Amino acid sequence: MIRFYCCLVALVLVATSHAQRKTTTFEIKDGSFLHNGKAVQIHSGEVHYARIPREYWQHRLRMVKAMGLNTIATYVFWNYHNTAPGVWDFKTENRNLAEFIKLAQQEGLFVILRPGPYACAEWEFGGYPWWLVKNKDLVIRANNKAFLDSCHQYINKLAGQVRSLQITQGGPIIMVQVENEFGSYVSQRKDIPQAEHRQYNQTIYQYLQQAGFNVPFFTSDGTWLFEGGSLPGVLPTANGEGSIENLKKAVNQYHQNQGPYMVAEFYPGWLDHWGEPFVRIGTESITQQTEKYLQNQVHFNLYMAHGGTNFGFTAGANYNDEHDIQPDITSYDYDAPISEAGWATPKYLALRDVIKKYVTYPVPEIPARMPVLKAQDIALSKAVSFLEWKNSVKPVTANTPLSFEDLNQGSGYVLYSKKFTQPIQGTLRVEGLRDYALVYVNGRKVGELNRQANVYSLDIDIPFNGRLDLLVENMGRINYGARITESTKGIVAPVRINDYEITGDWKMYPLPFLQVPTLDNVAVKPTGGLPAFYRGTLETTQPGDVFLDMQGWGKGIVFVNGHHAGRYWKIGPQQTLYIPGCWLRKGKNDIVVFEQQHDTGHTVLKTVEAPILESIAAE
Repeated sequence: MIRFYCCLVALVLVATSHAQRKTTTFEIKDGSFLHNGKAVQIHSGEVHYARIPREYWQHRLRMVKAMGLNTIATYVFWNYHNTAPGVWDFKTENRNLAEFIKLAQQEGLFVILRPGPYACAEWEFGGYPWWLVKNKDLVIRANNKAFLDSCHQYINKLAGQVRSLQITQGGPIIMVQVENEFGSYVSQRKDIPQAEHRQYNQTIYQYLQQAGFNVPFFTSDGTWLFEGGSLPGVLPTANGEGSIENLKKAVNQYHQNQGPYMVAEFYPGWLDHWGEPFVRIGTESITQQTEKYLQNQVHFNLYMAHGGTNFGFTAGANYNDEHDIQPDITSYDYDAPISEAGWATPKYLALRDVIKKYVTYPVPEIPARMPVLKAQDIALSKAVSFLEWKNSVKPVTANTPLSFEDLNQGSGYVLYSKKFTQPIQGTLRVEGLRDYALVYVNGRKVGELNRQANVYSLDIDIPFNGRLDLLVENMGRINYGARITESTKGIVAPVRINDYEITGDWKMYPLPFLQVPTLDNVAVKPTGGLPAFYRGTLETTQPGDVFLDMQGWGKGIVFVNGHHAGRYWKIGPQQTLYIPGCWLRKGKNDIVVFEQQHDTGHTVLKTVEAPILESIAAE
């Protein structure tokens, strides 16, 4: 009897679940967003699961909810899940997208999915896998069979993870974006026929539909770019549009002369590059614009509500007329309302006060901050010479320098080494440098080359039987603009001295640093002015967030308990590295620093209790 009763209850629950799923709808109709037939306003905040430790997802989602928002938007970064040809990962570390979406639903939030395939987002290569360019028949972001075939596979793999989480099946996903800022790309690639652009964009839309996405679709561009980026029957939304009149005019032109009207990227902050001032956007201007949207029933998505961190080598890069490359900093704080470490900023509190005046749903209390460890010094117990350590890496030999891609390497560093049987002096030119190089002759530093500063040459004097070493770093692939197709890294053109190409027996040491380097078998201590590894131990009685103080260091990367915390660089504006407390454990925590630029005999690594993100220093 008990067994029969349990089965009956289970059947009732299943039937109820199916009934609920059937009545859960989200649609665009009569110029409005309708949830279960009732008009609803979308007050969204962008949050990227890939930039937040998995253990902190729920805290950040609750922070979004407590700001008064009812929706989150997130990009999906293709390269974050497709880590190598045929290798897909939707489970490890921060990659469990389905879990993130379910947590959002648990917190009572709708989800807007932005799958690309192109993302931008100041993310490495705009989200594309680096190894795509190894296929010589493939053209990025074009109506090209090889590229579209790869996109098709990605979209199907993604759909297999999240298709069941659409609101049509009882999940929280209410909308899906087609491509991203494609109108901007069309405006920069006038060498490609409009018909080709349109066919590519239409094909991506078809792939998403065929994969089982059946919620409303939208595109996202500046209003002046709708012509190139919009699609028939798909809602166009605006990026960065402050004029409600312009927004309505543009949407009406491309969407049946009616709304809904949405600003899909409303910027409360902005992105930041190494060597440039940290960008701040005033609170008052943001709250005033938010109130205008609320008063006029304009839907919006704060980009970013919470930025997070470009851990590892995930930061991308831009460019402009002055700089061949503008690498993005490790912090993706973005001057967002919720800081990199998840703190409620004055901007957050002001926005919360404004939003609460206009929404009818309850706004919960603000979650407490994650604890931060008190400032302390971390003693560095071991120092190892990089030039000695590199002998544990098997080199590749070729007649000319090979690119990262030719070496089947996506990120990190490559040491290019060449021995000379005759002396030579003059001007070393590495016009194909991508992106930063330290130059050594017989193990002595003689200079730096830097694509960010447009420095590609220096004077050099190599003696008889001398050795030239160039430690080259990939500072992040271009993530926005027409030059996104120029993504090859390393040394991609001939190395010359006095206009003579240097060929013959180049040795290349691949150093991807996807995992913390092992230092146990190297005892040689560093020599001043050369790259070095340092190891130290952070002791904790109770784990908490930490800000490593990298002031006084040069340029490099840091690992904490095997986690890659990202890059530091003395030129700023970022001078600290954020270490989430969930990476730490009670007791001893292992820290490894690779100081690539110059060694000054460090014995201590300091921590501070707040980030330093606005300090520019001379190189």
